[in-house]
Amino acid sequence: MAQPLRLAEIMAAREATRGPVLRFINRRLQGWLVRHRHPFNFIIHVIGIPMALTGVALLLWPGVAWYWGLGAFVLGYVLQYIGHLAEGNDVGEWAGIKRLLGLPYVGVSPRWEKEQSQPIA
Repeated sequence: MAQPLRLAEIMAAREATRGPVLRFINRRLQGWLVRHRHPFNFIIHVIGIPMALTGVALLLWPGVAWYWGLGAFVLGYVLQYIGHLAEGNDVGEWAGIKRLLGLPYVGVSPRWEKEQSQPIA
């Protein structure tokens, strides 16, 4: 499996050749990959994000019982929350709310910050 941080580094190297829209998307994805480095968190997000989006689509789809959409949405978010517990950082939405309110938040897990601060031999 590809390492999220390595993917972010590759994307950063290619950023100069992109237009403004692709550069914006590229930077957002790089930030997402930096905050989701733990393999379990990464995989659980690959499952949870589409599940939550499918839940929203099911809630809006006529003829589908509402509880299927609500169940998929809640389960998708619970999976992402579990992934962030394993990673050791705040869920993205909560980190944004805490930042707006001036409260302390954990954007990148402290275990990864320690790894970055050590010099590479």
